[in-house]
Order: sequence, then C-alpha cells, then structure tokens
Amino acid sequence: MKIVLPGGTGQVGTILDRALSAAGHEVVVLTRRPRRPQDVAWDGATPGPWTEAVDGADVVINLAGRSVSCRYTPENLRAMMDSRVGSARAVGEAIAAARRPPKVWLQMSTATIYAHRFDAANDEATGVIGGTESGVPDYWAYSVEIAKNWERAQEEAATPGTRKVALRAAMVMSPDRGGVFDMLSWLARLGLGGPVAGGGQYVSWIHDEDFVRAVEFLIAREDVEGAVNLAAPCPLPQREFTRVLRRAWGVPVGLPASRWMAEVGAFVLRSDTELLLKSRRVVPGRLGDAGFEYVWTGWEGAAGDLVRRARGARTGSGRRRARVGGGLSPSSPRP
Repeated sequence: MKIVLPGGTGQVGTILDRALSAAGHEVVVLTRRPRRPQDVAWDGATPGPWTEAVDGADVVINLAGRSVSCRYTPENLRAMMDSRVGSARAVGEAIAAARRPPKVWLQMSTATIYAHRFDAANDEATGVIGGTESGVPDYWAYSVEIAKNWERAQEEAATPGTRKVALRAAMVMSPDRGGVFDMLSWLARLGLGGPVAGGGQYVSWIHDEDFVRAVEFLIAREDVEGAVNLAAPCPLPQREFTRVLRRAWGVPVGLPASRWMAEVGAFVLRSDTELLLKSRRVVPGRLGDAGFEYVWTGWEGAAGDLVRRARGARTGSGRRRARVGGGLSPSSPRP
C-alpha cells in the first residue's frame, strides 16, 4: 500500500515509518525539512504540491503537531493548538479534493483528552472527558481543548469516501533516542526515577510493537471508525511504574520528588509537570471489542524488552528487529 505520514519525522512517525517500510509498503513522509527521496515538503497548514502525495494513497496517518515536550506557556499552548488543528484541516482539505481519496485517515489524538482521575479507568464508552476537574491547574483544561479541537477538525472534514479514526494514544514506549522512554530511563539511571508527588497518579502507556500492530489492525478493519484508545490494558500508579522501570535497569533506588521539586525539574528540562502529575488512567475498549490482542499487556515485561533493546542499540550486540509489528493483509486483519 501507499501510506502517507504527515508529520512523520517525530518519535511516533519514526516508529511507523520504519515498521511499515520494512513490511514492504510505500511510505511517504510529509515534513518541513525533507532529506530523503521519500520525503515531501509541506508547511502543515496550507495546500500545495504535497497534496499530490495524498491523491491516490491508500492510507493517511496524520501525526503532525508541535511537540508537548516544552514549557506550557501561553505561546506554546497556542502553537500546539494551531499546529494540530491546522494540519488536520489541511489534510482533510487534501483528501476532500483528491480524485482518488485514501480509504482510511488515521488522525493522531491523545489520551490527555480524558479527565484527571484515580477512581476508575477511562475507556471510549464510559470515560470522562476532562476540562472541568477541580484542584488542577487551569491550563490543564486548555490541553483538553486542544485534543477536542484536534479531533473535531477531522470529524468536520468533508471526506465521505474516507473512513476516519482518531487515535487517542497513550505514551508510546520505544527505545529510540529522544523518546519518552529514553527520558524516563535517563532519570531512572541517575537515581531520580522515584515517586513524584506521592506517585498515586496513573500512567498509561503502550509498547511500540503493539502501537504498530494496532495501527495495522485499524487500517484493515473497515468496520471501525471514530475515537479509539491506543493504550495497554493495565495502566498503573506512577510509583509502581517507576519502580518496575528502575528494576529493569538494575537501579536499586529512586529519589522521590515533591510537587515543587517536580516543578523545578520540569523547568530545568524545559518540560511541564502536567506530563508527570496528571493521572491518565486510560484503557482500551474498542480495540478489545474488535478482537485485537496485545503482545505486551503488563509493564514489567514491556519494560524488560525495551531495556534490552535500548542496551543492544547502545552496544551493537542486541538482537536486531527488521521491523516492529506484523505483516498487514487488508483481507486478513491480524488479532
């Protein structure tokens, strides 16, 4: 198949590009800085010659949007909103104008759309959309508005011939440099990966192999559309999450951090404490109902695999994977 990845140069895009290319698909990446023959220039906001890549493609997976790994200043929050909504609208316009529109448009979204909560898990059917919680910073509601507008831009696109799926993804864990697992592992190896503000907030995650398999599954399943949670079925409290990660790295202790210490650390790392303090208790509902089976359901096994791969990549002695995920046959979706 021909698969177009707008914004496909980030961590998630790199995972999908590598896996889908290795599976034999033609992958075209839309990027502001094209470097390879399969890269096509675009600005992420307006129509241009890049729309020719969409016309005749089988699948579009839009991943474009400003990175959330930054300080949540008003300027950065507005850039997150504009880049996500603007790119989704541009992709929708390109699909609407295509003579041969793609069969499916997967639009990246985020598990952050759900409420900060500890009492119950959020699935697609019964989950609580965030934005009205008490006792949390006001700007957390703006993050939810970003997610809602992001999805709305896809919903409102006039693309009747194209099935649309919004990927409400949890943190995608891969051993690639610069990703979230790499950052958390760096903190753990420094002995700083302890409980943050008590560690009761839930962490939702998905192993990169299952992420790719879920994307393949959703491409093949013509009966699934709308919002779908991409998260492992067993989120866990942050204190347990970091304990398992430290053990996988062989680090005996992790210093705890209070809320104010997390604020200082986030400032130094030019990140934001919402990524650490919001309780993202998100579980997959629709994937399971459709028959998808996870390879990595528990964090302990997933963390062990990711650490082995990270060590192998650094030493050159680890086992090499030609790709992450399985082969895709549109007529025979993988479980």
